[in-house]
Amino acid sequence: MSTERSAPRYQQIKDELLARIRAGEWQVGEAIPPEEGLARDFGVARMTVNRALRELTEAGVLTRTRGAGTFVAPPRVEAPLLEIRNIAEDIAARGHIHSAELFSLARGQVDAALAEAFELPVGAPLFHSVLVHREDGRPIQVEDRWVNAVLAPDYLQLDFSTETPNAYLTRVAPLASARFTVEARLPPRDIAAMLGIDTRSPCLVMHRVTRGAAGVASVATLWHPGEHYRLHAVIDVEQGPRRQGY
Repeated sequence: MSTERSAPRYQQIKDELLARIRAGEWQVGEAIPPEEGLARDFGVARMTVNRALRELTEAGVLTRTRGAGTFVAPPRVEAPLLEIRNIAEDIAARGHIHSAELFSLARGQVDAALAEAFELPVGAPLFHSVLVHREDGRPIQVEDRWVNAVLAPDYLQLDFSTETPNAYLTRVAPLASARFTVEARLPPRDIAAMLGIDTRSPCLVMHRVTRGAAGVASVATLWHPGEHYRLHAVIDVEQGPRRQGY
């Protein structure tokens, strides 16, 4: 007689629902059957189905809207926390298509708030850009970036549809070091509109200062929709985090 125990019923339901989603029975954004129907189909109590749906929601597989139902969630985007990489290359590596839309590009200058980050006097020349990066057409990042005009003199002439700021800055001012912080914040109205989310939807926000050999080249604030985005890190105790770009 086998001594193996079968998985709990809620786990079996989770596995079955996940398999059916992966098989394409329900597409992204499509509602799955209500709890009552699933409980009847699986022959279990509604609370058992509720637990299965709750855990799938916590895992980012489903989204639940009170009064509307339970829906298949878009896949979460994973981004490395300790590696600074080109977002276009990351998207291509996942087999998807990157696109970027430029919302703002202008000359600027160091003010009191930026002077410490850039280690430059107030009034020094800067460039400022705001872009939305998309994966298969879905907004996944708003990039709000200030750039040292002396270290990146051709920034205003870039074609951002073919070259990301990361790629250009890596060419002209190879990365020497970086510092960053990550926080959860509610987006202001303009950021929410660019990401196609509600102002009550939390975002993961990364503030990043990147330095080349000749000084600080870039100060960027990167907004990501929290519901569909997560950061991860793998640290090699011998090699430390890799530095690849801006």
